[in-house]
Amino acid sequence: MARVLPRYPVYVISKGRWQNPLTAKFLRADRVPFRVVVEPQERADYAASIGADRLLVLPFGNFGLGSIPARNWVWEHARAAGYERHWILDDNIHFVRRRYRGMRLPCNSGVAFAVIEDFADRYENVAIAGMNYEMFLPDTQKHAPFRVNVHVYSNLLILNDLPYRWRGRYNEDTDLCLQVLSGGWCTVSFNAFMVKKVQTMTTRGGNSA
Repeated sequence: MARVLPRYPVYVISKGRWQNPLTAKFLRADRVPFRVVVEPQERADYAASIGADRLLVLPFGNFGLGSIPARNWVWEHARAAGYERHWILDDNIHFVRRRYRGMRLPCNSGVAFAVIEDFADRYENVAIAGMNYEMFLPDTQKHAPFRVNVHVYSNLLILNDLPYRWRGRYNEDTDLCLQVLSGGWCTVSFNAFMVKKVQTMTTRGGNSA
């Protein structure tokens, strides 16, 4: 049986977390193609951890602007490669789960990415799509398969031709979603697929310094 894989490139932005690259671990286990975007001073550490062939090295480092320069660099990299959309993931995600009839089922992330891509590509106005956090979907409540025009955090499928870009330093996911919503575009957060993510600012690296 052929593997189901995403059509669009999957980027993981990471800093200071080569010793425990959670997102890279589950993508590698799921055999999903991905690239980890790192700053030049950490290239050797990440190469030893996840392999040099999986790295994209930024042309800058230690800007002091959080992840924003890396996020916008990824956007332009995907556009230059001719893709209509791109995935950008935080580096502290444990795994993907499928929510079905109240159960949280193990799910290959390639399937989740492909389903969300198929959904987004049906419409002309879906600017951002992604999976909800597992912690926001308690088993004691019923949840629709997806919600529209809400925030999408930490795993975003972004339409490349948007006139907006990442900005600020913190809560940048919320800011980007608000930009596209104010421009009349749509966001979609999937409850049918969920990510389990480490709570923000609880692990070293990233913006925690």
